Amino acid sequence: MNALTDRHRERLLGYALLAPVAIFLAGLVAYPFLSAIYLSLTEKIVGYPAHFVGLKNYSALLESGRFRIVAWNSAAFTVGSIVVKLVVGMAMALALHHVVRGNQFIRGILLLPWVIPTVVIALTWKWLMDLFRGLINVALIDVGVVRSGVHWLGDPTLAMVSVIMANVWRGFPFFGVSFLAAMQTVPQELYDAAAVDGAGGWHKFWQITLPSIKGVVAVVTLLSTIVTLNDFNIVYIMTRGGPGAATHIFATYSYELGIMSQRWGLAMAASLASLPLVALLIVAVVRYLHREED
Repeated sequence: MNALTDRHRERLLGYALLAPVAIFLAGLVAYPFLSAIYLSLTEKIVGYPAHFVGLKNYSALLESGRFRIVAWNSAAFTVGSIVVKLVVGMAMALALHHVVRGNQFIRGILLLPWVIPTVVIALTWKWLMDLFRGLINVALIDVGVVRSGVHWLGDPTLAMVSVIMANVWRGFPFFGVSFLAAMQTVPQELYDAAAVDGAGGWHKFWQITLPSIKGVVAVVTLLSTIVTLNDFNIVYIMTRGGPGAATHIFATYSYELGIMSQRWGLAMAASLASLPLVALLIVAVVRYLHREED
């Protein structure tokens, strides 16, 4: 009986300690989130009272050709960025995993893009890709690759490639450092046993390294997908969603509707459009991790 009482007290103490944090998170996260959902169900224009319209805003978005372009751009931007960050981050982790001397220094240098403010990164890449004074165009002209400057941010296809490059440069260190930390937990005995069996580098990677760190790969990919899908600064600073709507994504489109057009209801609906996809990804990754633990 005393044991049950003590356990009950410990549980109550745990709830009491968690209560302030739960209340804080409810005010910081839950209230704004629920308010956003409510606004997305209203016709709210700045300066006028909100009128409940149900799913009318979502229906209007689905019928909008511009929204379909935005959805496609968001998918291309997110998938392109994540795939390249996965490859570059894995290459970074593998390289650092086999470097003994200067490992900490090199890791610190490679982390710089991740710790530099996003606004600075976006402005830097915008300057690098300037049609007339950009360092990339100057270098390409000097070595004879092109005769005149490439309009990186003025061509629809190149503009998307450009914002993906900037996003990759900012995000790949997070992938690399996370993968490296996971690789360092893999027992060396597994590699030694594989070497005795005559396994080469690629075989060790595919059969030992990757299966051992796939949980970390899944979590890092999920987190980066959520962040990339909602990236505003890089795209808005570099292209303003242009040329035309070539790089318009959910974040910039929501800004256009909410701030420029002052249609808050429609803007909230646009900003929440990716929520079902994100929720499905979170559920899929959590279930996958639970299966791996079992």
